[in-house]
Parts: sequence; C-alpha cells; structure tokens
Amino acid sequence: MKIMLLGNAGAGKSTMAKKLMNNQNIPRLSLDEVAWTEPAIRKPVKESVELVRSFIRQHDHWILEGCYSDIIEPVLPLCDELRFLNPGVETCITHCYARPWEPEKFESKEQQDANLQNLINWVKEYETRDDEYGLKRHRNLFDNFTGKKREYTSVSTYEN
Repeated sequence: MKIMLLGNAGAGKSTMAKKLMNNQNIPRLSLDEVAWTEPAIRKPVKESVELVRSFIRQHDHWILEGCYSDIIEPVLPLCDELRFLNPGVETCITHCYARPWEPEKFESKEQQDANLQNLINWVKEYETRDDEYGLKRHRNLFDNFTGKKREYTSVSTYEN
C-alpha cells in the first residue's frame, strides 16, 4: 500500500488515512509535518520533497496526506494510488468546526480555536485559489495521474 490522499483542509484526509491504517503498522505522513518550520514559515519545497522521499525510502508501505501540490507532484509517481477527497467547501468547513485538538500542530485547544476563523477563510478560497493549495492544482494533479486513482465527492463514499 502506497497511497496519496489529496484535498482541501477539512476534506477528511487524516480521517481516511486512519481508517486505511486500520490498526495495522502502516506509516502515515501528514505533509504538514514536512512543509513548515517554526514559527509557521514554509520550508523550501526542495527540502520538504527530500523529507518525503526519505520517509518513502524508509518504508515499504505508506500513506501520505496533504494539500501541497508542490510537494506531492515530484513524489506522485512513487504511489500506487491517488485519492482526491473533494467533498465541497461547505463540507470542509463543517469538518473544520468539528476538528478535535491537534496537539502536533497547536500547543492547546484554545490556540487551535483562536486560529479557526483563519482556517475557515482559507478553506473558503479553495475553488478560486491559483496556488499549490487550490482546486485547480489539485484537479490538474489528479487528471494527469496515470495510475490507480479515485475522486471522492461525498463523505458517504469514503468508506468504499
């Protein structure tokens, strides 16, 4: 299993990754972990890609998940399957409001909640963005990928 999960913030990538892992010892890498330095500054893309390649070299099976087209594109040929989670902006916003505390990203639930409106505003821009985080770039990656792939446009299909 070498699966890439792609989609907007709040699309359900981490949730799907955990279900795919199904209590098996399958390593998962959230691209958030390799994309940022402290405090919240993007690492050079080349550095992030090398960190992902290093992770891939260390594991026979893996799940990668994120919204970073610029990190995903160079390693995409190494995956067996691409899953594009595209349930719509409103669903992503609903998921963001219901998101549990992410201690790997925030020191406290209060700190995470203080950033929630920024996240919601960012998620709302998904369909109009021209950057590596937007629908246009995600669609392009998905459409041009020649391997096994599936687009999920409804959370109800995530189980299939």
